[in-house]
Amino acid sequence: MVKIEQDERIDHLPNEKLKIIQSPDVFSFSMDAVFLAKFCYVPIQKGDIVDLCTGNGVIPLLLSERSKAKITGVEIQERLFHMAVRSTEMNELSEQITFLHGDIKNAPTSLGKGKFDLVTCNPPYFKTVTEKEWNENKHFAIARHEIYCDLDDVLRVSGDLVKERGKVAIVHRPDRLIDIITSMKKYQIEPKRIQFVHPKKEREANILLVEGIKNGKSGIKILQPLFVYHDDNTYTEEFKNIYFS
Repeated sequence: MVKIEQDERIDHLPNEKLKIIQSPDVFSFSMDAVFLAKFCYVPIQKGDIVDLCTGNGVIPLLLSERSKAKITGVEIQERLFHMAVRSTEMNELSEQITFLHGDIKNAPTSLGKGKFDLVTCNPPYFKTVTEKEWNENKHFAIARHEIYCDLDDVLRVSGDLVKERGKVAIVHRPDRLIDIITSMKKYQIEPKRIQFVHPKKEREANILLVEGIKNGKSGIKILQPLFVYHDDNTYTEEFKNIYFS
Protein backbone atom coordinates (compact mmCIF):
# COMPACT_ATOMS: atom_id res chain seq x y z
CA MET A 1 0.00 0.00 0.00
CA VAL A 2 1.48 3.35 -1.08
CA LYS A 3 1.68 5.89 1.72
CA ILE A 4 -0.19 9.17 1.21
CA GLU A 5 0.84 12.11 3.39
CA GLN A 6 -1.76 14.17 5.22
CA ASP A 7 -1.64 17.15 2.84
CA GLU A 8 -1.63 15.00 -0.32
CA ARG A 9 -4.39 13.84 -2.63
CA ILE A 10 -4.65 11.31 -5.44
CA ASP A 11 -5.68 12.77 -8.81
CA HIS A 12 -6.32 11.07 -12.13
CA LEU A 13 -4.33 12.01 -15.20
CA PRO A 14 -6.50 13.54 -17.97
CA ASN A 15 -7.38 10.25 -19.67
CA GLU A 16 -8.39 8.73 -16.31
CA LYS A 17 -6.12 5.67 -16.81
CA LEU A 18 -3.36 6.56 -14.36
CA LYS A 19 -3.24 8.23 -10.95
CA ILE A 20 -0.80 10.74 -9.52
CA ILE A 21 -0.06 12.02 -6.02
CA GLN A 22 -0.31 15.79 -5.65
CA SER A 23 -0.36 18.39 -2.91
CA PRO A 24 -1.44 22.04 -2.77
CA ASP A 25 1.81 22.76 -0.92
CA VAL A 26 4.02 21.87 -3.91
CA PHE A 27 3.83 22.51 -7.63
CA SER A 28 1.21 20.31 -9.34
CA PHE A 29 1.41 19.21 -12.97
CA SER A 30 0.14 21.63 -15.59
CA MET A 31 -1.44 21.52 -19.02
CA ASP A 32 2.03 22.31 -20.42
CA ALA A 33 3.43 18.98 -19.22
CA VAL A 34 0.57 17.04 -20.81
CA PHE A 35 1.11 18.83 -24.13
CA LEU A 36 4.82 17.98 -24.08
CA ALA A 37 4.16 14.31 -23.34
CA LYS A 38 1.77 14.13 -26.29
CA PHE A 39 3.89 16.30 -28.65
CA CYS A 40 7.24 14.49 -28.58
CA TYR A 41 8.13 11.49 -30.72
CA VAL A 42 8.90 8.43 -28.61
CA PRO A 43 10.65 5.09 -29.14
CA ILE A 44 7.72 2.66 -29.12
CA GLN A 45 9.02 -0.79 -28.22
CA LYS A 46 12.42 -0.21 -26.61
CA GLY A 47 14.96 2.47 -25.81
CA ASP A 48 15.74 4.98 -23.06
CA ILE A 49 13.99 8.24 -22.19
CA VAL A 50 14.96 10.83 -19.58
CA ASP A 51 12.71 13.61 -18.28
CA LEU A 52 14.55 16.53 -16.68
CA CYS A 53 12.90 18.69 -13.99
CA THR A 54 10.37 15.90 -13.70
CA GLY A 55 8.48 17.29 -10.70
CA ASN A 56 5.98 14.72 -9.41
CA GLY A 57 6.62 12.50 -12.42
CA VAL A 58 3.68 13.37 -14.65
CA ILE A 59 5.60 13.26 -17.94
CA PRO A 60 7.16 9.82 -17.30
CA LEU A 61 3.72 8.50 -16.34
CA LEU A 62 2.15 9.86 -19.51
CA LEU A 63 5.01 8.64 -21.71
CA SER A 64 4.61 5.13 -20.29
CA GLU A 65 1.27 4.97 -22.10
CA ARG A 66 2.96 5.68 -25.43
CA SER A 67 6.19 3.71 -25.10
CA LYS A 68 7.68 0.56 -23.59
CA ALA A 69 11.06 2.29 -23.27
CA LYS A 70 12.80 2.64 -19.91
CA ILE A 71 12.07 6.09 -18.48
CA THR A 72 14.12 8.05 -15.92
CA GLY A 73 12.94 11.24 -14.25
CA VAL A 74 15.38 13.69 -12.63
CA GLU A 75 14.16 16.02 -9.87
CA ILE A 76 16.08 18.24 -7.46
CA GLN A 77 13.27 18.75 -4.92
CA GLU A 78 13.22 15.84 -2.47
CA ARG A 79 9.50 16.19 -1.71
CA LEU A 80 8.54 16.01 -5.38
CA PHE A 81 10.98 13.17 -6.00
CA HIS A 82 9.33 11.02 -3.32
CA MET A 83 5.87 11.87 -4.67
CA ALA A 84 6.97 10.77 -8.13
CA VAL A 85 8.36 7.48 -6.80
CA ARG A 86 5.17 6.73 -4.89
CA SER A 87 2.94 7.64 -7.86
CA THR A 88 4.92 5.20 -10.00
CA GLU A 89 4.54 2.47 -7.38
CA MET A 90 0.81 3.17 -7.12
CA ASN A 91 0.45 2.64 -10.89
CA GLU A 92 2.66 -0.49 -10.79
CA LEU A 93 5.13 1.02 -13.23
CA SER A 94 8.33 0.80 -11.19
CA GLU A 95 9.91 -1.69 -13.60
CA GLN A 96 9.62 0.84 -16.43
CA ILE A 97 10.00 4.19 -14.62
CA THR A 98 12.72 5.18 -12.15
CA PHE A 99 13.71 8.50 -10.62
CA LEU A 100 16.96 10.21 -9.72
CA HIS A 101 16.99 12.76 -6.90
CA GLY A 102 19.53 15.41 -7.81
CA ASP A 103 20.57 18.40 -9.87
CA ILE A 104 20.04 17.94 -13.60
CA LYS A 105 23.49 19.46 -14.18
CA ASN A 106 24.96 16.26 -12.69
CA ALA A 107 22.78 13.94 -14.78
CA PRO A 108 25.31 13.27 -17.58
CA THR A 109 27.75 11.98 -14.95
CA SER A 110 25.11 10.02 -13.05
CA LEU A 111 23.25 8.56 -16.03
CA GLY A 112 25.82 8.53 -18.82
CA LYS A 113 26.40 10.68 -21.89
CA GLY A 114 24.88 9.88 -25.27
CA LYS A 115 22.61 7.21 -23.81
CA PHE A 116 19.05 8.43 -24.37
CA ASP A 117 16.79 8.22 -27.41
CA LEU A 118 14.63 11.06 -26.10
CA VAL A 119 15.15 13.85 -23.56
CA THR A 120 12.13 15.85 -22.41
CA CYS A 121 11.88 18.84 -20.10
CA ASN A 122 9.24 21.17 -18.71
CA PRO A 123 11.73 23.58 -17.12
CA PRO A 124 11.35 26.62 -14.88
CA TYR A 125 10.09 29.47 -17.10
CA PHE A 126 11.02 32.69 -15.31
CA LYS A 127 14.50 34.16 -15.02
CA THR A 128 14.18 35.93 -11.69
CA VAL A 129 12.39 35.28 -8.40
CA THR A 130 11.31 37.91 -5.90
CA GLU A 131 11.99 37.62 -2.18
CA LYS A 132 8.24 37.48 -1.60
CA GLU A 133 7.81 34.52 -3.98
CA TRP A 134 10.71 32.68 -2.34
CA ASN A 135 9.41 33.26 1.17
CA GLU A 136 5.81 32.36 0.34
CA ASN A 137 6.52 28.92 -1.10
CA LYS A 138 10.00 27.65 -1.95
CA HIS A 139 8.60 24.59 -3.78
CA PHE A 140 6.66 26.83 -6.18
CA ALA A 141 9.56 29.26 -6.55
CA ILE A 142 12.02 26.51 -7.53
CA ALA A 143 9.60 24.94 -10.02
CA ARG A 144 8.74 28.24 -11.70
CA HIS A 145 12.01 30.20 -11.64
CA GLU A 146 15.56 29.60 -12.89
CA ILE A 147 17.06 29.14 -9.42
CA TYR A 148 18.87 25.79 -9.71
CA CYS A 149 19.01 25.61 -13.52
CA ASP A 150 18.37 27.93 -16.43
CA LEU A 151 17.35 27.30 -20.03
CA ASP A 152 20.95 27.02 -21.22
CA ASP A 153 21.67 24.43 -18.51
CA VAL A 154 18.65 22.39 -19.63
CA LEU A 155 19.73 22.30 -23.26
CA ARG A 156 23.42 21.74 -22.51
CA VAL A 157 22.55 18.75 -20.32
CA SER A 158 20.03 17.51 -22.90
CA GLY A 159 22.71 17.68 -25.59
CA ASP A 160 25.05 15.61 -23.40
CA LEU A 161 22.43 12.97 -22.52
CA VAL A 162 20.86 12.40 -25.94
CA LYS A 163 22.17 9.93 -28.48
CA GLU A 164 23.38 10.91 -31.93
CA ARG A 165 20.18 11.51 -33.94
CA GLY A 166 18.16 11.27 -30.72
CA LYS A 167 15.46 13.81 -29.93
CA VAL A 168 15.15 16.61 -27.39
CA ALA A 169 11.70 18.09 -26.67
CA ILE A 170 10.90 21.07 -24.47
CA VAL A 171 7.84 23.10 -23.51
CA HIS A 172 8.28 26.76 -22.64
CA ARG A 173 6.87 30.25 -23.16
CA PRO A 174 6.76 31.66 -26.71
CA ASP A 175 8.85 34.70 -25.73
CA ARG A 176 11.82 32.37 -25.14
CA LEU A 177 11.75 30.89 -28.67
CA ILE A 178 14.93 32.64 -29.83
CA ASP A 179 16.75 31.66 -26.64
CA ILE A 180 15.67 28.03 -27.15
CA ILE A 181 16.80 27.89 -30.76
CA THR A 182 20.10 29.64 -29.95
CA SER A 183 20.91 27.20 -27.13
CA MET A 184 19.79 24.17 -29.12
CA LYS A 185 22.15 25.05 -31.95
CA LYS A 186 24.93 25.82 -29.47
CA TYR A 187 24.74 22.23 -28.24
CA GLN A 188 24.29 20.60 -31.67
CA ILE A 189 20.52 20.06 -31.30
CA GLU A 190 18.89 21.03 -34.60
CA PRO A 191 15.34 22.38 -34.11
CA LYS A 192 12.97 20.34 -36.28
CA ARG A 193 9.37 20.82 -35.05
CA ILE A 194 7.63 23.81 -33.45
CA GLN A 195 4.03 24.17 -32.31
CA PHE A 196 2.29 27.11 -30.64
CA VAL A 197 -0.65 26.67 -28.28
CA HIS A 198 -3.20 29.47 -28.00
CA PRO A 199 -5.94 29.89 -25.37
CA LYS A 200 -8.33 30.97 -28.17
CA LYS A 201 -8.06 31.82 -31.85
CA GLU A 202 -7.92 35.57 -31.28
CA ARG A 203 -5.41 35.31 -28.43
CA GLU A 204 -1.62 35.20 -28.63
CA ALA A 205 0.10 31.87 -28.02
CA ASN A 206 1.01 31.21 -24.39
CA ILE A 207 2.66 27.77 -24.73
CA LEU A 208 5.53 26.77 -27.03
CA LEU A 209 6.58 23.22 -27.94
CA VAL A 210 9.94 22.62 -29.63
CA GLU A 211 11.63 19.37 -30.64
CA GLY A 212 15.13 19.01 -32.04
CA ILE A 213 17.47 16.24 -33.20
CA LYS A 214 21.08 15.84 -32.06
CA ASN A 215 23.26 16.70 -35.07
CA GLY A 216 20.19 16.65 -37.32
CA LYS A 217 20.04 18.26 -40.74
CA SER A 218 18.78 21.83 -40.97
CA GLY A 219 15.14 22.40 -41.81
CA ILE A 220 12.25 23.09 -39.46
CA LYS A 221 8.53 22.31 -39.58
CA ILE A 222 5.99 24.72 -38.04
CA LEU A 223 2.97 22.64 -37.07
CA GLN A 224 -0.61 23.85 -37.11
CA PRO A 225 -1.38 25.92 -34.00
CA LEU A 226 -3.44 24.32 -31.27
CA PHE A 227 -6.38 26.25 -29.80
CA VAL A 228 -7.64 25.24 -26.35
CA TYR A 229 -10.99 27.03 -26.10
CA HIS A 230 -13.84 28.11 -28.36
CA ASP A 231 -15.24 31.62 -27.89
CA ASP A 232 -17.86 30.19 -25.50
CA ASN A 233 -15.04 28.78 -23.30
CA THR A 234 -15.76 25.15 -24.20
CA TYR A 235 -12.82 22.96 -25.22
CA THR A 236 -12.04 22.58 -28.92
CA GLU A 237 -12.18 19.09 -30.40
CA GLU A 238 -8.48 19.19 -31.31
CA PHE A 239 -7.61 19.99 -27.71
CA LYS A 240 -9.82 17.22 -26.32
CA ASN A 241 -8.37 14.71 -28.79
CA ILE A 242 -4.85 15.48 -27.55
CA TYR A 243 -5.33 16.24 -23.87
CA PHE A 244 -7.77 13.51 -22.90
CA SER A 245 -6.51 10.72 -25.18
